[in-house]
Amino acid sequence: MLNATNPDLDAFKARDPQAGNYIRTFLLPGVLHCGGGAGPDTVDWVAAISDWVERGVAPSRLTARTITSGAVTRSRPICPYPQKAVYSGSGSTDDEKNFVCK
Repeated sequence: MLNATNPDLDAFKARDPQAGNYIRTFLLPGVLHCGGGAGPDTVDWVAAISDWVERGVAPSRLTARTITSGAVTRSRPICPYPQKAVYSGSGSTDDEKNFVCK
C-alpha cells in the first residue's frame, strides 16, 4: 500500500518488476510539499527527462541545489527510490560529491 505515511512500493514492484525501465521516483528530502524547506530544491528535471527520452540515458542520480542570491550554497544527490544519499564521511556536507546513493 502506498500512502502519505507509508511510501512502500513493494506491491507495485511485484506486479511490474521491469518498471525501472520506464519510471523512476526521486524524492527531495527536507523539501516541503510545494517547495521551500531546508533541503535543496532546484533540480534540472528537463535535462534528465530529455536525456532519457532522446538519448536513452536513464537517470541514476540527479543533483539538487540550494541557490541563495544567485550562488549555489548546498548541493545533494537525489537518488532513485528506494536508494538514498549517504554521506561518505569526508568533505563538506554541502557538496553532493561527498555523498553516494545506497
